[in-house]
Amino acid sequence: MKKKKATVSKLAIHGGTPVMKKPLPEPHNAGKEEIAAAVRVIKTGPLSGFLGTASPRFLGGTYVKLLESDYAKRFKVRHAVSFNSATTALHAAVVALGIGPGDEVIVPPYTMSASAMAILMNGAVPIFADIDKDTFCIDPASVASRITPRTKAIMVVNLFGQGADFSALLPLAKKHGLAVIEDNAQSPGATWRGADLGTVGDIGIFSLNLHKAIQTGEGGVLVTNNDTYALRAQLCRNHGEAVVDDMPDYSAGPIFGSNYRMTEVVAAMARVQLKRLPFLTKKRVQLAERLHKGLWGIRGLTPAYTHPDNTHVYYRFAIKVDEKVLGISRDALADAMAAEGFPLSKGYVKPIYLMKLFQERKAFNNTHFPFEKNTYYDGDPDYSKGTCPVVERMFDMELTLTDICQHPYTTKHVDLFLTALKKVLAHKHELT
Repeated sequence: MKKKKATVSKLAIHGGTPVMKKPLPEPHNAGKEEIAAAVRVIKTGPLSGFLGTASPRFLGGTYVKLLESDYAKRFKVRHAVSFNSATTALHAAVVALGIGPGDEVIVPPYTMSASAMAILMNGAVPIFADIDKDTFCIDPASVASRITPRTKAIMVVNLFGQGADFSALLPLAKKHGLAVIEDNAQSPGATWRGADLGTVGDIGIFSLNLHKAIQTGEGGVLVTNNDTYALRAQLCRNHGEAVVDDMPDYSAGPIFGSNYRMTEVVAAMARVQLKRLPFLTKKRVQLAERLHKGLWGIRGLTPAYTHPDNTHVYYRFAIKVDEKVLGISRDALADAMAAEGFPLSKGYVKPIYLMKLFQERKAFNNTHFPFEKNTYYDGDPDYSKGTCPVVERMFDMELTLTDICQHPYTTKHVDLFLTALKKVLAHKHELT
C-alpha cells in the first residue's frame, strides 16, 4: 500500500499520474439559442445586408442593426458600430479620431499586438508606456513621461478582466487634450466607479473572438457618444471613400476605408451571446472567488488583484510568482502544472516593442516609415530592451495565468486545479 501511495503522489512531470487525466475542454459558449439564430439567417438570408452605396443599406442588414441597438442600450451609449473583428474596430477608432502620419499614440506593450498594429495601420507611431505591477494595465505615471507634442491619444487596454487607473488617466488626457481609446476586448461587464468599461473613454472596443466572453468566432463592436466618431467609423467599415461624394452634407474630413463589415450570421449569434453576458460573468466571478480562497496563505503566490475603483470579471486569472519565497521559478511551476493537466502561461505575451518589426523599425516593406524622421514625423521612439521594466519582469519571471475560471469549467475543475497546485508545491524540492 505504501508503495502504491508513493506512485500516486509522484509528480506527473516525473512519470506520476496527473491530477487531471483527461484534457481540459476548450472554452466554448455557443448553445442551442446561438445555433438556432445562425440557422435562421442561413435559411432565410441575406447573409449580409450591406451595400457600398450612400443608402440605408450602407449601415448594414437587419441583424447587424439590431445588434448595434442592443449594444447601445446595454452599455448606455449613443452609438455602437459592428465590425468583423476587434482589430478592425481598433483601426476604425484610430481613423475616427483622425490620427495618422506624424502622430503618436501611447499604448501598453502587454497586450495583443493588434492594439499597436491598429496605430501603425494608419501611419501613426506607437509609443509604449509601462504597466502597473498589480493591475497589469497601463501605468499613468509612465504615460505622463511619454507625452510629447506629437501625442494624440492614449490607448488603454483593460487587461484580464479589469480596468486601468482612470482616476489618473482621464485628468491626464484632459490636461494634454488627448483622446482615450479603450481596448475593452477582455473586460465586457466590468466597471470603473459604476460605469461600464468601454464607455469611460472617447471610444471603446469590444471583441467577439472565440476566446472572449462573448464568442462568435470573430467580430468586434465600437462604441462612442460622439456623433462624428461614429460616422467616420461607419465610413471606414464600408469603403467610405467610395460614398462620401454622394453625401453632400458630409464634412468630417477625409476618410480611408476598407471591408470591415460584420455578417448577418455573426450578428444574430452575438445578440444571443450578449444576453448571456450576465450569466457568464457571474459564473467566472464565482469560480475566481473560489480560486482566490484556495490560494489564500500560499506564500510566494499573489492572486489576481482588483483596483478599489473597479469590478473584475476575470477573463483570465492572474497570479504573480515570487521565486525566492515560493522556492521554485515561475517556469518550473508552469511546467509541473501542465504535466498535471492544468496549463499555466509563462508571462503573457512578449512585450510588443521587442517584436522584430519594432526592433528593426520596418512595418512597410523595407522602409522605416513611420518610425524615423520624415516629412510628417520628427520623433525618435525608444523600443530598446529595458524601456518598460515592469512589463519585462512580468514576462520573464513573475506572471502566470490560468483560464480555469472560464466557461465551461466548474467548481470541480477549480478544486482539481488547487489539488494539482498543492501536489506540485509539496514536491517543489524535486523541481529546483
